[in-house]
Amino acid sequence: MSRVLITGATGLVGGILLRMLQNDPRVSAIAAPTRRPLHAGAGIFNPHDPQLTDALAQVTDPVDIVFCCLGTTRREAGSKEAFVLADYTLVVDTALTGLRQGARHMLVVSAMGASLNSPFFYNRVKGKMEQTLTEQGWPRLTIARPAMLIGERKKRRVNESLFAPLFRLLPGDWKSIEARDVASAMLNTAFSPMAEQVIILSSSELRQRAND
Repeated sequence: MSRVLITGATGLVGGILLRMLQNDPRVSAIAAPTRRPLHAGAGIFNPHDPQLTDALAQVTDPVDIVFCCLGTTRREAGSKEAFVLADYTLVVDTALTGLRQGARHMLVVSAMGASLNSPFFYNRVKGKMEQTLTEQGWPRLTIARPAMLIGERKKRRVNESLFAPLFRLLPGDWKSIEARDVASAMLNTAFSPMAEQVIILSSSELRQRAND
């Protein structure tokens, strides 16, 4: 039985993953710190605070596995600084909380094209996040790099609405992916043997693992 920490549980992938974790007999406890309270759910410890770092600080029980599904866009965040806070700082804070509570496996949603050397600000921030988590020395680190996500968001993203039909037609890793597949792949990977210390999953690999 595993004790789980998850951030981003109010988002697209995180919300689906949280429901999967609730129904998984391999999970004994779930800590889901959020900015705003979740709907009541059995077996979920939900510290909440407008400052997510303060909510994370309330996680003091041991943890085995960490899932981080935090992510936004620069448009949604409102500024570069706010985007870095959401997609870098709070992700790193999630990881540090998990390490402090004894977690051995970190699984995080990044993005296709994440790279420190990318000409795009979004991808550079994602690349920096990945590098920082790698340098933390996790016994197991899983990085999911999905293409454009498909799913019902509470708040629609303009670019996803405009480009989703096109991305459904693209080949291989460029093809858009269902958020449910990303969540399923992360859950399956969390409970599967893995020889590599660090594994990076593309959209094609995520789709494959979703069906394992």
